[in-house]
Amino acid sequence: MRMFVCAINVVAKFFILPSPSAIQPFPEEKTMIPFRTLLLAAVGAASIAGAAQAQSGQAQSAQTLPAGQTVRNIVLVHGAFADGSGWRAVYDDLTARGYRVTIVQNPLTSLADDVAATRRALARQDGGTILVGHSWGGVVITEAGVDDKVKGLVYVSALTADVGETAGDQYAGFGIPSTFVIEEQADGFGFISAERFKEGFAADLNDADVAFMRDSQVPIAMSSFATPVTQAAWRTRPSWFIVATEDGAIAPAMLRRQAEKIGAVKVEIRASHVPMISQPHAVADVIDQAARSAGGASN
Repeated sequence: MRMFVCAINVVAKFFILPSPSAIQPFPEEKTMIPFRTLLLAAVGAASIAGAAQAQSGQAQSAQTLPAGQTVRNIVLVHGAFADGSGWRAVYDDLTARGYRVTIVQNPLTSLADDVAATRRALARQDGGTILVGHSWGGVVITEAGVDDKVKGLVYVSALTADVGETAGDQYAGFGIPSTFVIEEQADGFGFISAERFKEGFAADLNDADVAFMRDSQVPIAMSSFATPVTQAAWRTRPSWFIVATEDGAIAPAMLRRQAEKIGAVKVEIRASHVPMISQPHAVADVIDQAARSAGGASN
């Protein structure tokens, strides 16, 4: 409204005539500027000013990283039963902050194949990188994160493993929540039960989003969960761990234990198993914190 009023005042300076004592006598109807013309001119001026302001704001948002920050790249790795599109809101948030963000598309055919896909993404980075993994993606970044470009790891409601351990080993003492039901097919690939998908995977999303995720899920080779890790990047890299406190796929107590095991900075977010979708800004904040800390910038 303030911008519109200012536009009215600017336009008025051009269209409103001087006082009657300062003008030559003309028929009154020839000296009046129709209000409709004035209004349209003001609206046009306000629109132009608003567009300029929006462009200025966008330019500023893309330049928020401190000049001395050395970690400016983020690589996001999705988990099982999904693809990289689940990172969209986090991607938008981080790119608006000035980061270069790459999303890996895991084939989910084996641990080796997913690690290879992540390494291909890392090879394209031009410097220091934060590697982020969700769920099964935590195992992938544990193996792939020994790359020299990786300066820190962020685990999002994820699985970790040490050398010689498997993803499946991490459930010892906790088990799989009853809300999370995997249906293995004859070819050895697994899907999440359609009937239990929402409560086990995305309880805090609306029904339309849940339906799309359920019907577009990407199956994983179940043998992946029994493949031992050969390298543990968290032993040589600083780590952050997001615990989704309402996770129906991995028990929150197990997530907390995973975070403690690797000595990570632990952040708890009230969310289902997919906080990057239901709480993207909070997830982006943790990734930003990791990049600033590992990259030498002050918080």
